[in-house]
Amino acid sequence: GVGVSAMGVQHPGLVMKSIIPVVMAGVLGIYGLIVSVIISSNMKDVNEGYSVFNGYAHLSAGLACGLANLAAGFAIGIVGDAGVRAAAQQPRLYVGMVLILIFAEALGLYGLIVAI
Repeated sequence: GVGVSAMGVQHPGLVMKSIIPVVMAGVLGIYGLIVSVIISSNMKDVNEGYSVFNGYAHLSAGLACGLANLAAGFAIGIVGDAGVRAAAQQPRLYVGMVLILIFAEALGLYGLIVAI
């Protein structure tokens, strides 16, 4: 938010390039939604054979995805804010910022893979 605002003040034409961290953070929420739909589709009533093991397995899948996406969100937020501000002053830093954001997004993707 603040980095995008700073970009809008310094270089109004580059505001759309500074939206990438916001979009990447939104994708992390979609990862959590995917895991929650998978977990809820596998849940059954206790009378139909939903065991304690399945309950703990679903809990751990949700925690794995959630905590990995929390860490990825922190990384994307910090790198996105500092990177957008730095790219406003030196445009060549934009590619490096995007690469670091991709690596941070991979943390959330790994959490999704572990949860599945």
